Amino acid sequence: MKTHWDMVYAQKTDDQLSWHQDDPAVSLALIEKVDATSASSVIDVGGGASRLVDCLLAKRFRDLTVLDLSQVALGNARNRLGKTADDVVWLSQDVTSWMPARSYDIWHDRAVFHFLVDQSDREKYVDHMVSALPIGGHSIIATFAPDGPSRCSGMPVVRYSPDELADHLADNFEPISHHSHMHYTPWGMGQSFQFSLFRRIR
Repeated sequence: MKTHWDMVYAQKTDDQLSWHQDDPAVSLALIEKVDATSASSVIDVGGGASRLVDCLLAKRFRDLTVLDLSQVALGNARNRLGKTADDVVWLSQDVTSWMPARSYDIWHDRAVFHFLVDQSDREKYVDHMVSALPIGGHSIIATFAPDGPSRCSGMPVVRYSPDELADHLADNFEPISHHSHMHYTPWGMGQSFQFSLFRRIR
């Protein structure tokens, strides 16, 4: 998997990737919804070359971590940010094997969970998210919706409704809200997403 994603990010510029967003507006709105402040700690799981970290830095967030399987993706983001990249913690890790060394206020994932087609990988992901969030911490998870693509970047995905995603997290999280979103690729193709916001309750 690491080789696959390193090749993807090495062969294409950010704005040639189907998941590219100039403005991660839905993610920012959900982070605002939980009353996050500039002191809130945020981990962007699968953040890769996402612009979310740019936007949070512009809002003066001071405790940001980006985790991604691809070192190439993280390198692209660091190069884009220049000196301000030093204000971010960059982790080249597989979320299913990574063990959090600290806790965060907000866990953000736009389109990692839906790549976990094996039940064991989904269970590891949830276990690590629980370890990374205190009681009362928030998780934002975006996946392809039931009418979204069945594959992405040549890889199979699992599509979710908000209720189906909530069922996977029910032992530890309560759903707060969800949002349907039509993402348009750089070449204008629509992709149906759902964004769900959860709070850890146990």
